[in-house]
Amino acid sequence: MSLEEYENFLCPYCGQPNRLCVDLSGGTRQELIVDCEVCCAPIVLCVRLHGNKILSMDARKEND
Repeated sequence: MSLEEYENFLCPYCGQPNRLCVDLSGGTRQELIVDCEVCCAPIVLCVRLHGNKILSMDARKEND
């Protein structure tokens, strides 16, 4: 069983699709800051997990 899963999201700055590898062993709630693959702006990602399933992933601007 893999302990990571890929999830797609849209950049809240430029609207372009991005992809994140989520660590499924990192806890039920994770908050990460990643740079957009297109415009390089910092994105705050809030990920909610249940077991080995991603329930939700919200992307927002760093200063929101």
